[in-house]
Amino acid sequence: MNLGFGELLLIFLVIILVFGSSKLPALGDALGRGIKNFKRTFNEPESIDVTPGKTEPAPGVKVPPPAPAETVAKK
Repeated sequence: MNLGFGELLLIFLVIILVFGSSKLPALGDALGRGIKNFKRTFNEPESIDVTPGKTEPAPGVKVPPPAPAETVAKK
């Protein structure tokens, strides 16, 4: 698939008509960040944090208060 100057110019004009000239900088910035993140996913090793952490209870779930230290020590 070989695109010449005429085809590229036509694509650019259609993009300007669809998005407008004021949105082109934001569109280019978003496209650049997307490509950079895509490349980064293939070049960096996978880093997933699997350490257990303190989880919060789901909304609406009542959690009983912790037992006082005195009652735990007497048992």
